[in-house]
Amino acid sequence: MLELDHLAISAETLEEGRAYAEAALGVRLQPGGQHPHFGTHNVLLGLEDGLYLEVIAIDPTAPKPPYPRWFDLDRFAGTPRITNWICRANNLTAAVASYPGAGRPVALERGDLRWQMAVPDTGILPYDGMFPPLIEWSGTAHPAQRLTASGCRLTRLMIRHPRAADLQSEISAELADDRIAFEQGPCGFNAEFATPAGPRVLE
Repeated sequence: MLELDHLAISAETLEEGRAYAEAALGVRLQPGGQHPHFGTHNVLLGLEDGLYLEVIAIDPTAPKPPYPRWFDLDRFAGTPRITNWICRANNLTAAVASYPGAGRPVALERGDLRWQMAVPDTGILPYDGMFPPLIEWSGTAHPAQRLTASGCRLTRLMIRHPRAADLQSEISAELADDRIAFEQGPCGFNAEFATPAGPRVLE
């Protein structure tokens, strides 16, 4: 089975992504860290219900890896926006056997956090990148446990794609979450949050 783990906002620079998320939600994000394997870095926001939000961008101080970066960041351009909804698997090996388009598991670590992420060789996920990246955390450590509570809670996540019904059909057998909905249309996301300042939306 799969569970929603976190949401990712991609940005051309981390500063632009942070400014977008903080202005939209009315809260401050916290420091994250670097991902040397993919040459990226992030900042984070703790959400209720064990979720978190990350803003991720290419790290200009890191060498470019000799393979595509995750989240298709090599081709990202434009304003900051939600680009990925990451789902947690209890057994990533079994999950990628069921969804071979999700990619191959890559072992990663930061501090005492250890995880595996399925990443396609091209860096591009199925359904024009709208298929969820699959992750498996090692042990019980998880970023959401370490982040200061923001008072923000995801209430609804709309996933749009021209073949939304196919994506929903493919993933629904493994994922049951009343907050997640699918809609036919141009690729994109609409995430609604309850925040200390009232309802807010990220796209």
